[in-house]
Amino acid sequence: MPPVNKPLLVPIDGRQSETALAVARGTARLLHAHGFTVVSELPLPSGRRADLVALDSGGTIWIVEIKSSVADFRADQKWQDYRAHCDRLFFATAQDVPCEIFPPDAGLIVADHFGAAFHCEAPEHRLAAATRKSMMLLFARAAAMRLRSLVDPVGPYEAMD
Repeated sequence: MPPVNKPLLVPIDGRQSETALAVARGTARLLHAHGFTVVSELPLPSGRRADLVALDSGGTIWIVEIKSSVADFRADQKWQDYRAHCDRLFFATAQDVPCEIFPPDAGLIVADHFGAAFHCEAPEHRLAAATRKSMMLLFARAAAMRLRSLVDPVGPYEAMD
């Protein structure tokens, strides 16, 4: 009998609002259209957790911090720590959040459940080679572990969080 191709469903951890999940989905689609693969909720060496980390075939790394509301942006200023782990830093938000609240030294993506668009580009600050290698290995290991745990949910895999 041929194998059945069923989509693997990634469990939602409950920390994100419906708006944040929609923005993440649309943003991931935009990044994919620009040649990036995406890992969400990636723990960083600094102890922070990036909402989306995107990696292209040339090793360029972008981090996208999702802010679903003005209150969400004002309550969380840890995003500045993400610069040490990426070549470009973006915010992603919903259409009803005013773009003026976001800092001009980061890029901005406006998204919904179906897609997204770049509102402004992020300045580039290239990573050092050792940091890039460390981030690429972190990205690869997290992606592989998550895929393996979806295929074998009761396997002996430790979370990478």
